[in-house]
Amino acid sequence: MSRTALRICPLCEATCGLTLTIEGTRVTHARGDRDDVFSRGFICPKGASFGAVDSDPDRLRTPLVRRDGELHEATWEEAFDAVAAGIRPVVERHGPNSVGVVLGNPNVHTMAGALYPTVLLAGLGTRSVFTASTVDQMPKHVSSGLLFGDANAIPVPDLDRTDHLLLIGANPLESNGSLCTAPDFPGKLKALKARGGTLVVIDPRRTRTAKLADRHIAVRPGTDALLLAAMARVLYDEGLVEPTPHVQGIEELAGELGEFTPEAVAEACDVEAGVIRTLARELAAAPAAAVYGRIGSCTVPHGTLASWLVDVLNILTGNLDRPGGALFPQAATDKTPRPAGPGRGFALGRWHSRVSRHPEAKGELPLSALAEEIDTASEAGEPVRALIAVAANPVLSAPDGDRLDKALDSLDFMVSVDPYLNETSRHAHVVLPPPPPSQSPHHDFAFNTLAVRNQVRYTRPAIPLEPGRMAETEILARLILAVTGMRGADPAAVDQIVIDQTLGKAVKEPHSPVHGSDPRELAGRLTGDTGPERRLDMMLRLGPYGDGFGVRPDGLSLEKLLAHPHGIDLGPLEPRLPQPLKTRSGQVELLPGPIADDLPRLRAALAERPEGLVLVGRRHLRSNNSWMHNVPALTGGSNRCTLHIHPEDAERLGVKSAEPVRVKGAGGEVTVAAEVTDAVRRGVVSLPHGWGHDRPGTRLSHASTAPGVNVNQLLDGRLLDPLSGNAVLNGIPVEVAPGSAPESPSVTEKLTALT
Repeated sequence: MSRTALRICPLCEATCGLTLTIEGTRVTHARGDRDDVFSRGFICPKGASFGAVDSDPDRLRTPLVRRDGELHEATWEEAFDAVAAGIRPVVERHGPNSVGVVLGNPNVHTMAGALYPTVLLAGLGTRSVFTASTVDQMPKHVSSGLLFGDANAIPVPDLDRTDHLLLIGANPLESNGSLCTAPDFPGKLKALKARGGTLVVIDPRRTRTAKLADRHIAVRPGTDALLLAAMARVLYDEGLVEPTPHVQGIEELAGELGEFTPEAVAEACDVEAGVIRTLARELAAAPAAAVYGRIGSCTVPHGTLASWLVDVLNILTGNLDRPGGALFPQAATDKTPRPAGPGRGFALGRWHSRVSRHPEAKGELPLSALAEEIDTASEAGEPVRALIAVAANPVLSAPDGDRLDKALDSLDFMVSVDPYLNETSRHAHVVLPPPPPSQSPHHDFAFNTLAVRNQVRYTRPAIPLEPGRMAETEILARLILAVTGMRGADPAAVDQIVIDQTLGKAVKEPHSPVHGSDPRELAGRLTGDTGPERRLDMMLRLGPYGDGFGVRPDGLSLEKLLAHPHGIDLGPLEPRLPQPLKTRSGQVELLPGPIADDLPRLRAALAERPEGLVLVGRRHLRSNNSWMHNVPALTGGSNRCTLHIHPEDAERLGVKSAEPVRVKGAGGEVTVAAEVTDAVRRGVVSLPHGWGHDRPGTRLSHASTAPGVNVNQLLDGRLLDPLSGNAVLNGIPVEVAPGSAPESPSVTEKLTALT
């Protein structure tokens, strides 16, 4: 007997609503939830394959504990005993910073990953924190922190109302959007064009998104900041500056942009000066416009400056914080909005990495520095001797995975929270596997703060936990207890501590709806079947739309949300300035000191010209980093690991489609099948991210049949954006030559059939 259940898809940032068909305890079908208030029935191939992802036979079902050098199945009690015995002695002997924590991208896709890592870090007291943000979006966090005083105050394009959208380094038709949560991003772009709007795409590749554009600018990789700076200079030169209110530094910025004329940047960007002027004029002339930059403009040498200039253009044209421009979302679980006014501001470099002295950003050190923090001695302190990896696979996602692979093998102890035995978790002494997504609840704490429409949704587990499984929330709660010396305590105590601390602060805040209340009485009124649900109820009630524990009877609570299984629409984005600002001035600080100090480096780039080929990455619609290559339904077709190379470059180098080529970078060399295509501009080659499933000791049976190559092995980890510590992954010089047969004959066979 089949039944249906609702589930928010956790497989990318679009957060679409799904309707699952369930036979017994197995998801047999997934379709879009037509009544979902946000996604309205949209679904992509990943969501449609939810059942296959959920039931992957290679998912671990019980913990693994290393004994005599081998991983063996163990009970949960044995696993957490081993964690406590492995981590606590390292902390006590060498200090908290000797324990590193790595948080991977999937953490932001689960309730557990949103609610518990901050508690874990606070409990450990370690500064050795590394996340996927520093191989992705950290430049945007840093630029937002410097501009707005809050690294998480990221404005998003108002896709449904804009008249002119300029995308730089973004390919949402493949990625479904990122740092911009928007179900059916492709449909929104088509709707923009249908209502007479303009879509401009700046990208060295002719992506699916670029093919849809009214104007595609094939910029030279890595020169995004130069192009954006020149556009800003045009706005000043032609009297087109009509800035957003609550901004300081307009005149000062004009002086700093003096050298970035369109003529000065044209050769470096390989974009004609007249085209740059047209881009700026059209942006300024549009009734409502938004500039949106993503990973292609973040993972470059001037990633923070490029991210800053995206918002500079929105600010100078008056499009920040207005309908149709770029606005700040207001999530239902945001903190109670405080009155507008000066805040604490945002600081960089409060501490530094031990070996290369990289400054922290947003409390994190560069993921590129993880290997050296483990394998290199320094007088600055103890190396990382133990590691906790939560949903992270840095052997594939960080530069120079070979070095990190060896470094992980030298650790005193490692614990990995992961459903797979992958390229990173295979090194762990303990592996703690969370259940599949159908057996977990879901609310998007992070992505709702980036959503193009304010809404709130929550789904309980579609299928009960099967025997022997442990909820991911309980796994992380028990992990916190084990590594902080409280092994054996009730895991519910972790949630209760957070609730007590949060309510204790809330009742002391004058702007809080519960100011002056008894926190114990408030805690007693929370609803929910679990600790995480009680925490969600608390956040909803204290949030901007909440009932304030009865102060606003029509406001949100968990009980009200559960009564609306398809979600609650909270309306379009609205102007919010100056309330979100936390700068010391209480204004948007257009020219922060660290930005001004980095501009000379950008001026020096005016004279730089790459010699030979440069490498850029690419994403696939049916993939999310390294997650889904083990699902047959999501591999094959266009989702394959090949080197895109322009026909003229291929002819010059003697490279032919479907034949192997050697690609060499500063960090190493890979051999991969070539795919000759004019979708990349001359002088540029492209490899996708997340492949390289050929290491021994993993349990990825399907991924290993067509492993592809690890593009990040071409990098040695030395190239970083200095402000954010973000790895430079795009615009990297490489050498390409015909090579020997690739490791995966199946890739060559597929390409031969296609060509």
